[in-house]
Amino acid sequence: MVDITHKINTLRSATATATVIVSSQDTIDAIQQNLVPKGNVLEMAKTAGLFAVKNTHLAIPDCHPLPIEFTGVAYEIEVLHITILFTVKTVYKTGVEVEAMHGASIVALTMYDMLKPIDKNIEIGSIKLLEKKGGKSSYKNKFRNTIQAAVFVCSDSIFAAEKEDRSGKIIVEKLENCEVETSHYEVIPDEFEIIQERVKTFSKENQLVIFTGGTGLSPRDVTPEALIPLLDERIAGIEEAIRNYGQQRMPYAMLSRTVAGIIGKTIVLGLPGSRNGAKESMDAVFPHILHAFHILKGKNHDNL
Repeated sequence: MVDITHKINTLRSATATATVIVSSQDTIDAIQQNLVPKGNVLEMAKTAGLFAVKNTHLAIPDCHPLPIEFTGVAYEIEVLHITILFTVKTVYKTGVEVEAMHGASIVALTMYDMLKPIDKNIEIGSIKLLEKKGGKSSYKNKFRNTIQAAVFVCSDSIFAAEKEDRSGKIIVEKLENCEVETSHYEVIPDEFEIIQERVKTFSKENQLVIFTGGTGLSPRDVTPEALIPLLDERIAGIEEAIRNYGQQRMPYAMLSRTVAGIIGKTIVLGLPGSRNGAKESMDAVFPHILHAFHILKGKNHDNL
């Protein structure tokens, strides 16, 4: 199965449809009057769909087992066409469109099975997805101009060329995937004055200024101390989201002193310096964090 461990839970929904076409009005009358020998067609088919949707991962190999938190089945009858509308909701890391289509198809097959003794010319029409919500496409932010970012790797050893940077490159790659342009990338020593100078300079020209490294508990880790005094406001929600995401994957994440805040209309982040720490921090809040720029444009900081 596709690896979804890096994703975050969101409310996801999908509605699918399938069509059952009968050959005579007598069949429709039998359904509506509950005269079909095998029982109540609409209720039995609905029940079959409820069982099916919860077991989609057992029928389709690449589907993940996931918590189904709502299933709705509705019917529309028009002349000889019975349209099935099947809706599924969950709060999870991956969407439920296959589950909705699976449910709709099983409802249709159950109706076929129950009606075939009285109608030998039943057809199952198109099974298709009508709508899905809650995935990455639902939270895609559109901007008139490309967002610019400056990325700084705070590390004495990398600055001295004793080690290779990996966390900064991970951040740049994630920004590129989110359609954010890295206009400046630099390795700097983990020194208070240098960090503050870069913040003051680059927050005037970029919408995002990201530092990786220097957020641990060592006395040498000074990134938070350098960033916090310069911030107009801290954004506690971003800090909490990063720590919560990290701790679900690594218990030591609680020790990181991640910083997030704003200077004017620039978002400033201080992220962990390890490769995994930087990657998980970016996965935790991107691309959703970009919505903050719509809010900042309206100068409504209370909604950050």
